[in-house]
Formats: sequence, structure tokens, C-alpha cells
Amino acid sequence: MDKKIGIIGYGSMGKMILSKFMESKIVPESNIFLSNRTYEKVADLKAIYPLLNICKNNMDAAKNADLLFICVVPSEIKAVLSGIIEGIKDNCHIVSLNGSVLFRQMEQLCTGRKISKVIPSVTAVVNQSLTLVCHNAYVNGNDKSALKALLECFGATIEIPESEMGFGSELTSCMPGFIGAIFKSITNEAAKRTSIDKKDIINMVTKTIYGTGKLLLEMNMTFEQIINIVATKGGITEEGTKIIEKETPRIANALFEKTLEKRKTTTEKAQKDFDVKMQ
Repeated sequence: MDKKIGIIGYGSMGKMILSKFMESKIVPESNIFLSNRTYEKVADLKAIYPLLNICKNNMDAAKNADLLFICVVPSEIKAVLSGIIEGIKDNCHIVSLNGSVLFRQMEQLCTGRKISKVIPSVTAVVNQSLTLVCHNAYVNGNDKSALKALLECFGATIEIPESEMGFGSELTSCMPGFIGAIFKSITNEAAKRTSIDKKDIINMVTKTIYGTGKLLLEMNMTFEQIINIVATKGGITEEGTKIIEKETPRIANALFEKTLEKRKTTTEKAQKDFDVKMQ
């Protein structure tokens, strides 16, 4: 890709994006312009990526970019955009890595600008992210295709409405944590009932999770099909699945109620803070 890419912010998301772009070689090093609030935090990257453009300030990263990734927390988005908007190219495509601040709010600063929001998952590290994407009205088909091509170095992408980015995050970016918590509990309970070494228990469960995922994705099997194959009538697995089907809906309901309540509070605060700073 011959587009010039700007990355503002070198926290967890900025690091991941830069790492995947470099690893995939989808963008030449010399086409990437990186800035961070603390310059010293990124200065040493020159030893690793000699052709990377490490900028002294956000404006230097922004003014060169055809695609500009804003990788900062919600409370910093307004200040970052305010500081760079005068230098951004007219056709620059702005990409926010935070779902909390709305398009209509960013458009107060970036009138008529192309803006997308992107939420990857930690599974991008192994190229298996299902990255959520939404776009404002100024993003055209070519812009979407170019962004999708970039993001595919993380895995697959799915475009959803801005209004669904919150719940979509529960099912993608949050889900590895939920899955980890579930199987941590299962392995802990298993360890109480067997002399098998804990490391072996974890390996058994992990390998089986991985294999089950391949059945779902590569063989196009459904959850129901896998249950029916393994849980034969009157068998041991059937007894276990009955417990899961009875108890899990209550846990899932409580989980989503709590996480969505927290997301609503966090999002409302981010949007209120943005609007206050606009005054």
C-alpha cells in the first residue's frame, strides 16, 4: 500500500497497530509517521525500525498522513484533534481507536471530514481479530476498501452501525477476557478433583478449545452440531451440557447487564467530557 499512515499515540493500541503494520509489511516503514505525547517513549524505535518517521509532535504525524490513526483515550481525543485539524490534508481519512466519542462530536471539530471508528481485539496479536468498523457519512467505498485492506493484517473485519459498537465490543474485544475467566474457573474446579498436574489440565482444556474453534470455523459446524456429536443420548456429556444450559443463561444475563451498564456510564462520561471541553 502506498498510502502514508499516521499513528498518534503509542499506548497498547498504537503499539499493536505499528507492530502489525511492520510485521505484515503492508505499509513501507518510510510511509509511517508516529507521534506520542512522550517523545522519549518512542525515540528508541528508530533502532528497530530505521526508516520509521518518529515525529516530534502530533502535527508532524498528521500533516503527512493519508490515513490517520488516533490511538488515545477519550479524554484526549478533543485536544488531539484540535491541535492537528488545521494541518490535516483535505482528503485525509481519520480513524479513531475509541468507540466512546461519537461521530457527531468529532465532526464539530472535523466538519466534512472522513472519520471511521475501529475496535480490534487482543487476538490481533495472532492475526485472528474480528475487528469492528463503522464509518461516518463522508467515508466512501474506496476509503472503506483501503482501510479494510490495512486492518486485515489483524484478521477479519466486520462493519456494523455506530450504535452497535458498544455491544459488538462485548462480543469481540472483551470476549477473550470473558473466555479466559470461564476456563480459569473450569480448570480450577477440575484441579480439585484429579491428581493430574495443573499445567496438564490447562493444556488439555486449551488444546480442546483450539480444536473446537477449528471445527466451528473450518468445518462450518454450529454449536448445536458439536453438542449433538459429543453429547450422546444418556451419556456423560449430556449430563454436563444440561447443567451448562440450565445455569449459563443466568450468568450470561448478569454479565451483559453489568458490562453494558459500565459501558453506558463510561461512554456517557467520555461524551460529556468532550462536549464540556468544546465549550
